[in-house]
Amino acid sequence: MRSSLVVLLELLAASSALAVPLSAGGDTNIVTRKRDVTAPKPNHARANEVKQAFEQSWNGYVEYAFPHDTLHPVSNSYEDDRAAWGVTVVDALSTAIIMEKEHFVAKMLDHIAQTNYTTTAKENDAISLFETNIRYLAGLLSGYDLLNGPFSELVEDKAKVQNLLDQAKTLADSLSVAFNTPSGVPQPTVYLNPSPRHGNASSNNIAEVGTLILEWTRLSDLSGDPKYARLAEKAESYLLHPTGSPEAFPGMVGADVAIANGSFINSDGGWSGGTDSFYEYLIKMYQYDPAKYGEYKDRWVLAADSTIKYLASHPTTRKDLTYLSQYSGNKTFPVSSHLASFAGGNFILGGVLLGEDKYKQFGLDLAKSYFNNYQQAPAGIGPEVFAWVDPALPANDTNNPPPPDSQKDFYAKSGFYTTAGSYILRPETSESLYYAYRLTGDREYQNMAWAAFSAIKKVCKTGAAFAQLNDVMKPDGGGYIDQMQSFWLAETLKYLYLIFADESDVQLQFQGGKSKYVFNTEAHPFRVKG
Repeated sequence: MRSSLVVLLELLAASSALAVPLSAGGDTNIVTRKRDVTAPKPNHARANEVKQAFEQSWNGYVEYAFPHDTLHPVSNSYEDDRAAWGVTVVDALSTAIIMEKEHFVAKMLDHIAQTNYTTTAKENDAISLFETNIRYLAGLLSGYDLLNGPFSELVEDKAKVQNLLDQAKTLADSLSVAFNTPSGVPQPTVYLNPSPRHGNASSNNIAEVGTLILEWTRLSDLSGDPKYARLAEKAESYLLHPTGSPEAFPGMVGADVAIANGSFINSDGGWSGGTDSFYEYLIKMYQYDPAKYGEYKDRWVLAADSTIKYLASHPTTRKDLTYLSQYSGNKTFPVSSHLASFAGGNFILGGVLLGEDKYKQFGLDLAKSYFNNYQQAPAGIGPEVFAWVDPALPANDTNNPPPPDSQKDFYAKSGFYTTAGSYILRPETSESLYYAYRLTGDREYQNMAWAAFSAIKKVCKTGAAFAQLNDVMKPDGGGYIDQMQSFWLAETLKYLYLIFADESDVQLQFQGGKSKYVFNTEAHPFRVKG
């Protein structure tokens, strides 16, 4: 995979020829306010509406796609894009458990028990180590943790629960071939049919290398076999102790490492795709086991401080907003993505764990600012990629282009202009709103989440389920993309549900007390160590 910066800048350049509507709705006055902390309170009516959306999505999948991977909700068909093991089943499991959908869970467990994770039905079917890790392996482990914990009464047959861990070990054993490289940095792709082998890429990005440590460590802790954690720790060691191309800023490394020796081959990066969840997991490993993963926390602090100092950017027309720039070396680029909107929640988490108000406040600023994209876009949903003009950069700098003529009025009002207007049912903005609400108890964040959900429900609902959108800069979303990614059920609907749901052991505790669970990057909760 190419670095996230390259992809974002290509989308930025391509946008100059696009004409989009200039109108937008929503309040432009996003101002960070300090308020007294209040305890989170449920909103049962809203929680039930989110649950109904999950039920509609699952039922649509079962009717038209089960047991295949992914539903095509417009054509009522399916595709097998994740090894044909039924990724929607496994990815949706933890959400179904948390929503206490007993009959859904029973069907999911029966399917998982019948799945063979040692091969694929199709020969030479390429399997993404990263996607399989965060969706399948994490889904199995989280289901095991939840059904052995606060939701243990949901399933009477404990053998079916134990099978989740057994299948997780089988899957990890299959995926372990990816680590058979000279350095231990895994290959991004594996094949299991006709025989186990990995691909021959020369490099891997830090998101795909650094977003294994939580899942494989949890598997070792649950199974008692340290081999899984050792593989992930070996790969992670190159990211914690970088060599090769230098850090652009303290703690902010490049996007790609050489598989031959683990050295960095560039100094490009940011908080978007290809790099994002590496930084996310640094602080989450500390949340999982602070006694063991202090070094991860230290690296997160370096990256967080550099982000605040060098990457925080305020658009010329909306200086109340804070977005995160990308970088190449010490040069920054005012372009970001929907993926990056998770960072608000990650900073809030770090602030809570470390008792640092500066991280909490920065996280709240990011959460509100990225939600501004939902407020302003005509469809009521934030775009995939967007840009702005950074007043801290030279006026004629090539990394600081003005908005295209078609969006000048929109930029003046909104503080950003869209360079890729699609929406693929992503969760990251809702994720940060959840973290913000758990921190503050301020119903403002519940209302933001409800506005996001209402817009998605209005524009994305079609046929038996929910579809992706071509262009949020059009009030109707610009037509459908005929796909419902599994993370819609695993992440988006889970975070939207939890922000309105009752208190439970799964809810993050940011107002005193210790959280019992840490959420992986696919929103699968794992029981913390100890």
